[in-house]
Amino acid sequence: MGSVLAAASPSPAPAAAGGGQGVPGLMSVPPGFTMPSVSSVPPASDQQTADADSSLPNPGTYEECHRKCKEVFPLQMEGVRLVVNKGLSNHFQVSHTVTLSTLADSGYRFGATYVGSKQTGPAESFPVMVGDMDNTGSLNAQVIHQLATAVRSKIAIQTQQHKFVNWQCDMEYRGEDFTSAVTLGNPDVLVGSGILVAHYLQSITPSLALGGELVYHKRPGEEGTVTSLLGRYTGNNYVATLTLGGAGAHATYYHKANDQLQIGVEFEANTRMQDTTTSFGYQLDVPKANLLFKGTVDSNWVVGATLEKKLLPLPLTLALGAFLNHRKNKFQCGFSVTIG
Repeated sequence: MGSVLAAASPSPAPAAAGGGQGVPGLMSVPPGFTMPSVSSVPPASDQQTADADSSLPNPGTYEECHRKCKEVFPLQMEGVRLVVNKGLSNHFQVSHTVTLSTLADSGYRFGATYVGSKQTGPAESFPVMVGDMDNTGSLNAQVIHQLATAVRSKIAIQTQQHKFVNWQCDMEYRGEDFTSAVTLGNPDVLVGSGILVAHYLQSITPSLALGGELVYHKRPGEEGTVTSLLGRYTGNNYVATLTLGGAGAHATYYHKANDQLQIGVEFEANTRMQDTTTSFGYQLDVPKANLLFKGTVDSNWVVGATLEKKLLPLPLTLALGAFLNHRKNKFQCGFSVTIG
């Protein structure tokens, strides 16, 4: 279940200082860009308004079902990280990242983001091209484009020291009340290997959505299929999601107590590893002080927290994080500075 790149990668990259939200799935326009003005849409007729009220909403994508809860949890930080973002225009932005770490390799990364002028919504424009390269030549790149009103595609490439490691191609179709997607990862016709992932999510009621996932993988001497089913219920201020499959179970619950406090509970059971984990996380936002605090504790007695402070009106953000594993008696902390 999840990204093909994560499933096929030989070893995940270590956590960098300051964390950094990855960009899984299809992305919207990165923050910091101003969108061109859009002409006003003529008002709909009464019949069109009545049809819109009676129809079911689009449930979104399969990969985003657990994201609301996961965003509450803090990201691990280790070492020192400096990030400098620079917007060259309304469509182009570059970034420079310097990382100093005692657990992972220290280094420098250069990133670039391009957002096209084809606007499909108030905060979405296409095509979107995102890429970054480190001092060893390893590259991560993504290209997202809206081919039609309901069709969106993405191509992702990952190299490691000038060698191709992973690449995948996604195709997504959004109907009025459903979303379907197909992902092809690392196909090799000569060797006869590759990974194929199919997603489908359907709105049953305005609050309930049901869907499924099919993962087929093949390589010399090994072939298999994994299926899973998903259900999501959305209330006024909460979202409950459950995924059941041959690999285990994954349940999340997100609750927005008020404008400042959000909490999340996550349960994961892995049948292959015979392991279960329960995690509790919360996010506290203090707008008057420009503070964002996130904390977590799980059943393995891992406790962690991050504190983010924006020094307005300066384009400067400071972040501090610490994580402690009581069972393994391991402690790690990190500090990051983001300019721009």
